[in-house]
Amino acid sequence: MAAAQGRLSDGAGEMDEAKGTEEEARHKGSHNGSNGSGGSGGGTGSAGSAAPPAFAAAVEALRAARLRPQIEVEATPAPKRLAPHAYALEAAVVDGDEDLADGRLVLLHDPAGHDAWHGTFRLVTLVRAELEPEMAADPLLPEVCWSWLTGALQARGLTYGEPSGTVTRASSHYFGGLSARPSASQIEIRASWTPREGLGGVPDTAAHLSSWCDLLAQVAGLPPAAPGDASVVTLPQRRGPQSR
Repeated sequence: MAAAQGRLSDGAGEMDEAKGTEEEARHKGSHNGSNGSGGSGGGTGSAGSAAPPAFAAAVEALRAARLRPQIEVEATPAPKRLAPHAYALEAAVVDGDEDLADGRLVLLHDPAGHDAWHGTFRLVTLVRAELEPEMAADPLLPEVCWSWLTGALQARGLTYGEPSGTVTRASSHYFGGLSARPSASQIEIRASWTPREGLGGVPDTAAHLSSWCDLLAQVAGLPPAAPGDASVVTLPQRRGPQSR
């Protein structure tokens, strides 16, 4: 997943304390391979001996989640100043040797609670993919993409609160020595929400991760993993997937 890691480490996509994002500022105050169930790293105040039991359990559920084979997920260093405890994952939707979409999911935990979150846990995400220019020109695209996020959570029966985020589309046009390159368009979803806490104050992070992967797959243009509502719209296959 080197390509996904590279694209997520630039200034436009990184969700860390140095660069920050509008979403993170507002709410500031592992997998190995496609379906791995192990892994280490990915957190500050990670799920070791010093981690609160609820956070340790939430992280372990993320590590044990089973996902569709087209999605590769692995742990990555988490932001250090957003919450006392954090754990982060990167993912890419893969078709052979090509990446169709990528994203990052960060689990935050403050045992003392957070007024803006209305809870002790918060999920923060970035998802992005390339689009056909004509699809990117659709004036309803931002609303549709946001509905994919909320719909993915609702489809798995998840309860959540305080959702917030942005949907951004950008186009690149090339000139001069780069004029041979076709125009490119990209959609980017940044969002955060508060997962409902269950027994022991632990949210169902595995189900939230699965919902997030459903969103990634939909943005990438993959068909649903199982028969779903006929009204669900997926992005058409892009001109060409991103080389890994």
